Amino acid sequence: MIKRADFLVFILFFLWLYPAVASDQPGFPEVELTAQDRVLIMAPHPDDEVLGCAGIIQKALAAKLPVKIVFLTYGDNNEWAFLLYRKHPVFVSRSVQGMGQVRHDEAIAAAKEMGLSADNLIFLGYPDFGTYNIWLSHWGAAKAFKSMLTKVRAVPYSNALRPDAAYKGDDILKDIETVLSDFKPTKIFLSHPGDHNGDHRALYLFTRVALWDLKGWMQPQLYPYLIHFKNWPLPRGYRPEMSIEPPGFFDEKVDWSADNLALPDVEQKEAAIRAHRSQYKSCPGYLSSFIRRNELFGDYSVIKLIPDALPVFFNEDECHQLPTQEQLTDTQKAGVLGIERRYVQLEKGNLVLSMRFSRPLVKGLGITVYVFGFRQDTDFVQMPKLRIHLGFVGHSIYDRGRALPKNSVRLVRSSREVVLYIPLELLGTPQRILSSVTASMSDVPVDWVSWQIIELFTANK
Repeated sequence: MIKRADFLVFILFFLWLYPAVASDQPGFPEVELTAQDRVLIMAPHPDDEVLGCAGIIQKALAAKLPVKIVFLTYGDNNEWAFLLYRKHPVFVSRSVQGMGQVRHDEAIAAAKEMGLSADNLIFLGYPDFGTYNIWLSHWGAAKAFKSMLTKVRAVPYSNALRPDAAYKGDDILKDIETVLSDFKPTKIFLSHPGDHNGDHRALYLFTRVALWDLKGWMQPQLYPYLIHFKNWPLPRGYRPEMSIEPPGFFDEKVDWSADNLALPDVEQKEAAIRAHRSQYKSCPGYLSSFIRRNELFGDYSVIKLIPDALPVFFNEDECHQLPTQEQLTDTQKAGVLGIERRYVQLEKGNLVLSMRFSRPLVKGLGITVYVFGFRQDTDFVQMPKLRIHLGFVGHSIYDRGRALPKNSVRLVRSSREVVLYIPLELLGTPQRILSSVTASMSDVPVDWVSWQIIELFTANK
């Protein structure tokens, strides 16, 4: 006869082994993999592939599906982790590149823990903590970005996909398109556009544009995963019996799905995370917070605009608060404003962007609006990429670093509201638009709004 205590132990083990039936498992749709799938994991840095997607990788391998992992950077700018790992600061550029190679090797070790070999991994080698800056400013004729610690302007690693590729948006886009064309994925797991780390946002944006360029060749499903977000995941630390819930910030803005991990998958994920030794040593509590019974994936919906129709509100109507706010004085913090409402519409050949703030604009506060255009028949490098800066008084407009006349964009503003009328011709008569907003106080970025994708249904499409 089975004793009651033994029966309870069996039930608890069953709930561990099959977390999808556990009572506290979030009710998100399960990510489905089919026999025809080809799974591509896109990671901004070595360790992101494990934190966000170790369960998916194991599920794909169990189904004998083709799997590739591509790393945007070698993670060579994490000075804090290197300090703890090497027991002294790493400042010499060659030594920093050596630490990038350490992270490269750790990624291979982590892959081995999950059943992959080095042949399944692709390293692009772009600058850690620099790819978002490249996305914003380094295209075409602009000078290549210079990495803060490696001091180089091109990929310095001989084992990268394309050594000596320039630190420019053109080259990143080219490499991602090469990976996509060669592997032909059906499902892509990549970093989230709402992630607080710039490299994570950049990888999402570059990949989106690359897929638009390759439209007709492939239309894979996208599954963005979140890694960096303020006070998340909670509770912190090693809690493998718990599930991860998305931050409340994304309530009703993102449709989430989940990969639910069985106990052996959780254990294998932990082993893979520990294989990233330099990172695990520097922040074990944070990395262990991702050793949970599920992995989450979700994205913003695309905003679709019809000419002269009613305004459409953005998916996100509030700002992300950056840690840099801690650098401000109490007086400055009191002047930081949030965005209470944002909407967009097409009106008489103009893209109309409206923003209402939580309080009046004050001296020292700057608002920067980014609006990038995309057309299928035009090289994205050549498409307009507007940066519109709004100060306490006045404004300025730039396209890929070139100043434009202030009257290129009509601006209507009051103390708490700004409306921009941007001619579609100024944006290259686009089919799609990518847009974001950043707020700065005394030149310190303090708030930003996630990049959103706008699809235009016009006669010129």
